[in-house]
Order: sequence, then structure tokens, then C-alpha cells
Amino acid sequence: MNYQVILFDLDGTLTDPKVGITKSVQYALAKYDIHEPELDKLIPFIGPPLVESFQEFYSLTNEQAHAAVGYYREYFTKAGMYENAVYPGIKELLARLAAVDRQLIVATSKPTVFSEQIMAHFGLDRFFSSIVGSNLDGSRIHKAEIIDYILASLPCFDRRNIVMVGDRKHDILGAKHNRIDSVAVSYGYGGLAELEAAQPTYIVSTVYELEKCLLKTV
Repeated sequence: MNYQVILFDLDGTLTDPKVGITKSVQYALAKYDIHEPELDKLIPFIGPPLVESFQEFYSLTNEQAHAAVGYYREYFTKAGMYENAVYPGIKELLARLAAVDRQLIVATSKPTVFSEQIMAHFGLDRFFSSIVGSNLDGSRIHKAEIIDYILASLPCFDRRNIVMVGDRKHDILGAKHNRIDSVAVSYGYGGLAELEAAQPTYIVSTVYELEKCLLKTV
């Protein structure tokens, strides 16, 4: 399929945010006297809405989880946002897609304001027509909602020509909910088993394979 509009997840797809996100979670948990020295144990926080992850993984109440997101942002806005790195080959991929007139849009559960700063920091924003994330008040946090919001701004495009690229099941399920194709990237944080269970249209393991998938014309 010749995809004309490509939606990209941010964390785990365009950039590797492991250090910044896990340190921010670690900081927030410490406010509740929960001390987690192993950052790898906090990797499941990468991708899903934070308020849900604090409840699921550390049994915080809904009120505590919302407060924890505030603590998370204290660290994230000062340091964690930039403890991050663009995956090798991503800038080249985006440049090639832009050169053949693909419309690129970021679709992330991360708040839009932070996503815009990160994209600008790494010089990726120039490739994208828009960057759409969640709101700071906690609304529009689910990937299905974010994709739906984007599609509402693209009434002239056939959904068969639109694809979602992401590394977690939330990206794939959000695409299915909105009846668009999806490409799962296993180099991120979802893991192959999680991605296969979500049944994306395609699964790729490298940025090179992602480029071949997105640029094929049949």
C-alpha cells in the first residue's frame, strides 16, 4: 500500500527515552516512599498513559496516581525530557519520506507541549506537519483518541492510505479502533510477544525494515 499519511509514535519509535522516563518515574515513586533502584523495572512505563501505569504497577489510588504524574513532571521538565536519544537512522528515514511528499504526523500519549519541545530539541520537528499528544489536564491520553483527533483533521484522505507506526500494543489497538493500518516496530519497548498479540498489519525489527515497509508502493 502506498501510504500518504504516516502517524509516528514518539517514545520507543522515534526516540529512545528510557533514561529520562524511568528516572522521572523513580523520582515520583520516591515521593510515596517507594524506592526503586533498578531503572529497568520501570521500562513498562514507557508508552502507556502514566496515570494508569502508576495504578497498575504500584497500586496507587487514582488520586495518588494523578499527583504522581505531577511529581514525574517536576523531574521530567528539568532533566528527563532531554535524557533521550534519536534512534540511529530515524532522521534519514524521515528525510526520505518527506522528500517523496509523505505527510508525517506525531501521534503520542505524551503531552503535546513536551512532545513539541523534544522534537524541536532533536531537530525532528521540521519533518512533521503536526505534533499531536495528550493534554496536560489528563484528557486525550489514549492512543485511539489521539488518532481519532488526527483523522478528523484529514477528511480528504482515504483511511487505506494512512498508517500508524508504533512500538506498543496501544499504538496497534488505537489504529485498529480507527480502521487504519499499523506497523509495529520491535526495536522499541513493547516486545515481540506483545506486538504479535495485538496483530498489526506489519511488524519490522529495524529502522531499515521500517523504511522498506513505508516506501513500498504495492
